Amino acid sequence: MISIKSPREIEIMKIAGNIVYRTHQYLKPYLKEGITTLELDHLAEEFIRSQGATPSFKGYNGFPGSICISINDEVVHGIPSKRKIHNGDLVSIDIGACYKGYHGDSAWSYIVGKATSKKAYLLEHTEKALYQGLSQIREGIHLGDVSHAIEEYAKAHHLGVVKELVGHGVGTHLHEDPEVPNYGKEKTGPILKAGMVIAVEPMLNFGSSDIYMLDDDWTILTDDGEPSAHFEHTVVVTKDGYQILTGE
Repeated sequence: MISIKSPREIEIMKIAGNIVYRTHQYLKPYLKEGITTLELDHLAEEFIRSQGATPSFKGYNGFPGSICISINDEVVHGIPSKRKIHNGDLVSIDIGACYKGYHGDSAWSYIVGKATSKKAYLLEHTEKALYQGLSQIREGIHLGDVSHAIEEYAKAHHLGVVKELVGHGVGTHLHEDPEVPNYGKEKTGPILKAGMVIAVEPMLNFGSSDIYMLDDDWTILTDDGEPSAHFEHTVVVTKDGYQILTGE
């Protein structure tokens, strides 16, 4: 069941989403060689709580961190630890915040220090794939149109599309209907209506789309060891387009 959010709910979700956005901005100056992922996690939790919200991920199905931090060939769900970040690392940070019972969710990928041409290419085109998908959104279109646009962009740029992991609806639960795959056929899937809130989040690999999970039951990595990038916005569907909730 895909819920339609009321104007009041959307206003609360704008606040939740903006807290997520500002948490990303807050972390950027700290994202340097030598910092540990656990230090970034603590900084994020402290900031989120200072805004009157709580970290959506902390304790979610047993997840131990406040945010997910995935490095290089880690696709998603990296657990914060005492591991240090190094020059040239591709770092994907996924942040969720719950404000007055409603969630915001956004992931962004960054290069620390000097980027290789491979990683720079991956970041550029994974971000563009996100916006290619978002550009399809408006009331009356099929969700498959969004998924198809992401997949076609990724294919055109020779990037692997992770199929086992998908975007999702957002609301009083972090993950709601519908699922939002990053691949699919046009004119298939649910028809979008104004007031639906979804998180669109392409996860693209420089090499193969194949992935596997570590024994920690969380961290997902690329099977071939090539880097992966992750970009995500929570948006609300409008009559003639969409509005990003996880922005300024």
